[in-house]
Amino acid sequence: MRQSAKYSPSRRPTPAVIESPATDAGSEPVTPARPPRRWRSAVARQLTQQRLLWMAVALLSVPLMAMVWQQRQGGAAALTQKDIDAAVLRTLTTQVMPSPAARAAEKIRPSVVRVLSYGKDKDGKEEEQGVGTGVVIVDKGIILTNLHVVQGAERLKITFADGSESGASVTGAQPENDLAVLQAHTIPDDLAAATMRSTNDLVAGDEVVAVGFPFGIGPSVSAGVISGFDREFKSPEGKQVIGNLIQFDAAANPGNSGGPLVTMDGEVVGIVTGILNPTSARTFVGIGFAVPIESAASAAGLPPF
Repeated sequence: MRQSAKYSPSRRPTPAVIESPATDAGSEPVTPARPPRRWRSAVARQLTQQRLLWMAVALLSVPLMAMVWQQRQGGAAALTQKDIDAAVLRTLTTQVMPSPAARAAEKIRPSVVRVLSYGKDKDGKEEEQGVGTGVVIVDKGIILTNLHVVQGAERLKITFADGSESGASVTGAQPENDLAVLQAHTIPDDLAAATMRSTNDLVAGDEVVAVGFPFGIGPSVSAGVISGFDREFKSPEGKQVIGNLIQFDAAANPGNSGGPLVTMDGEVVGIVTGILNPTSARTFVGIGFAVPIESAASAAGLPPF
């Protein structure tokens, strides 16, 4: 609420009223006596001296202020490009800056989840069936992962970046691209969704980062480059062939499946779906594949880029 203006009471004294002495009716009024001329002259001289003193102070202040202004003007030298370059170089040599891969991983990390699937053993007891990775694409708990990570599971458990856990249900699937959409049952208050980015302007050699839970360890970060586009991948069992894939060389292993492939800006351009290995070791030999985010987003019913 606005307050009314406040004023200080006047400190100026009210002039005294000089009363005329009482007179008889019809008598002439008495005129107050004027102060002596000598007293008036003293007062005038005092006022004149004060005025001269203030004038002298003012005249002396002018050159002093001018001198201070000149010193300030002369002391504040303009910055040159050389000065700026030297300051930047000094900062770069004295401050340890995070790498582009570290910045990308830090940006995507809050959106990466671990996906555990559970089934039943031959005795009907629940057992862990497999581990994979997922990425939150909508902050309402919508998660993208690989279909082979959750297929056949009787129960799913999601572990978010803050350590909280939730059950999850499969709400959508795109088998031709080995994609599944999950809905978390319990959502953290500060759940962060990843930023998705079109692959249209990417080229071979662009740097990328893969974040996931290889062999259940993580979240783990690996960095590399995009090796190519429009690749095909045949599942180890030879039952499915997936086309239009991004080939990359950032290390990926079992458990990375369903995790995000991101640019140095931390934006998702693909979902890691498989690794090529001519042996039965199921370990990374330098060739990984990811489903482009355009296909992955369409699995979740999101509009294409």
